[in-house]
Amino acid sequence: MNDGLGGGAPVPVYHDARDLTPFRDGHVRTPVRGLADGVGGMISGVLGGRDPGRIGVEGEVPRLKRLAGQPAKAVHSAVFTSTAPDRLITLARAYPGWSGLCHVMAGLLVYKHGGYLRASELLRRGLTTRIDDAASQFSASYLGQVVTRVEVAERIEVPVLFSEESVFLALAHSLREMGRAEAALDAVAGLPPSLPAALARCTAAASLGRHADVVAWTGGLLNADDLAAALLLIRARSLRALGYYDDAQAALKEVLRRRKTSLALRNDAVTDRTLLALDVGRRTLTPRSRRQMPAELETLEVIRKDAEMRRLWEQDWKQLGGD
Repeated sequence: MNDGLGGGAPVPVYHDARDLTPFRDGHVRTPVRGLADGVGGMISGVLGGRDPGRIGVEGEVPRLKRLAGQPAKAVHSAVFTSTAPDRLITLARAYPGWSGLCHVMAGLLVYKHGGYLRASELLRRGLTTRIDDAASQFSASYLGQVVTRVEVAERIEVPVLFSEESVFLALAHSLREMGRAEAALDAVAGLPPSLPAALARCTAAASLGRHADVVAWTGGLLNADDLAAALLLIRARSLRALGYYDDAQAALKEVLRRRKTSLALRNDAVTDRTLLALDVGRRTLTPRSRRQMPAELETLEVIRKDAEMRRLWEQDWKQLGGD
């Protein structure tokens, strides 16, 4: 199969050629790990003297310079010591030149708390509002260590240092949670190539049924780490949806090739491989052979229902806050 599907050469969106990126190691969220991370975050926050409800920081909170102006002092305090986004919104009104930055930081804080609708509104307002030189200098001096854990695909979280990528990826996830996949796809379309951006982009595209685009964007992908493995799963599902069963099987095989691949991703690959076999069986069986193999078909149907029930359970767990 041609990865371009007749539309020219493949266009990978996952290859990041930069020496330095804003991304830290991503991880696969599972119910057990989600509980452990939540408890661990609370403990580390208490021991480190920081409220876990505040904006995340990599390392120590940057100290404010002595000669900083009043707006800088107020915004620094609101960003690093408060859990209330309304405080930043109030400052946006008090200092118009800082409005865009304050709305973005308020949006990231609301995003951390899970308020996706309000986060999307604040982030979009911040992105469309110009800031003055003082706010821009403040951002460069103090916000480089701010880190946001963004869900770039289902169960895949990546810590991202403050940058356009952290803002747009958080916006895209918020829009996906609201059912606005087309807007989520637009939000990440202009980001530099990277695995996190590719995951967000392909997740939105797949939900819109744009499987040919997903296949074209992920051509040549290998399982180098868990983010790549997660992207291969999305690729395999798009290939399966398009009827390219052999290529879907090859993508799933690549997920399972690396021994250190997350157990959750390996389990997903095994489940998808079973569902793929079921699709292939349905396609190749004739009406006569179906009548001759009722037991085999019944077994495959049980396996399919079990796989679907497992996915529904994981979705229900997430909705109940077990992340």
